[in-house]
Amino acid sequence: MEQRHLGRTGLRVSRIGLGTLTWGRDTDEHDAADMLKAFWEAGGTLVDTADVYGDGEAEYLLGQLMDGLVPRRDLVISTKAGSVPDPDRRFDGSRGHLLAALDASLARLGTEYVDLWHIHAYDPETPLEETLQALDIAVSSGRARYAGVSNFCGWQLAKAATWQLAAPGVRTRLAGTQLEYSLLQRGVEREVLPAALDLGVGLLPSSPLGRGVLTGKYRHTTPPDSRGASEHLAPFVEPYLDDTATRIVDAVTTAADGLAVTPLQVALAWVRDRPGVAAPIVGARNAQQLTAALSVEALSLPDEICRALDDVSAPLHRYPDHDWSTL
Repeated sequence: MEQRHLGRTGLRVSRIGLGTLTWGRDTDEHDAADMLKAFWEAGGTLVDTADVYGDGEAEYLLGQLMDGLVPRRDLVISTKAGSVPDPDRRFDGSRGHLLAALDASLARLGTEYVDLWHIHAYDPETPLEETLQALDIAVSSGRARYAGVSNFCGWQLAKAATWQLAAPGVRTRLAGTQLEYSLLQRGVEREVLPAALDLGVGLLPSSPLGRGVLTGKYRHTTPPDSRGASEHLAPFVEPYLDDTATRIVDAVTTAADGLAVTPLQVALAWVRDRPGVAAPIVGARNAQQLTAALSVEALSLPDEICRALDDVSAPLHRYPDHDWSTL
């Protein structure tokens, strides 16, 4: 699998990442082992997790599998901290919480360091400089090799990345940012992506298949074994089952038929090769689904197909994102 640099750093990652959102909850140890082995054998390196996935079980399971199935040195492990199970405070970006969470993640993963550590979300109750100082401490102490943020909007990312660049050698530049990005969700193109490109931050798209909808599996019904039928994830899928999504999925299916490939391959290839994207994070349910996603490696979409998909899925961006004099 092709490797790409993450942002303007020396860190190289496989251009498809393996997500572990459902590990330890909907995905058991056997399916997780099969997926990790298939991913590694295909040349994949970037494995993404978080301290809250499965209440820590995802990290623990990944740590168990690294112990004997796949060499730790062959993987780029990415995890996150900052989300908390508190209805009154969803995110805790305080230095104390973040560093304690990182230590707990390392213990569950059974490793001395993570390759990439993300702040899971912006915490408006904590000064941003305090949150970012946790990244500096994590890297300077060797507990993380690179640092990034997740789910930051445009101004938040720009402020954080600029702060980290203000004193080279003292602060850790942001290597990556993780947000949802697909043909069904192009909101990052409004401000996040321009900021990331300007500041040298690599984009790691989550839900690159539109929460599974872009595979076409929901065109006529909701499969009983799908996430759309899952008690935990049905509310996650439902917003992308509207008329707008149907029109985009139909266009993806038409393109796939014309290229003699699958809708999954078309949708994943589109987001993988967007400007600024380092590696979409794919969350498969089993090794068969993952193998289908990894088969996109050999596919590059023709320009005319990309333009057609761009047109049918184009978000409405007006003032102030476009030149005001043209409006």
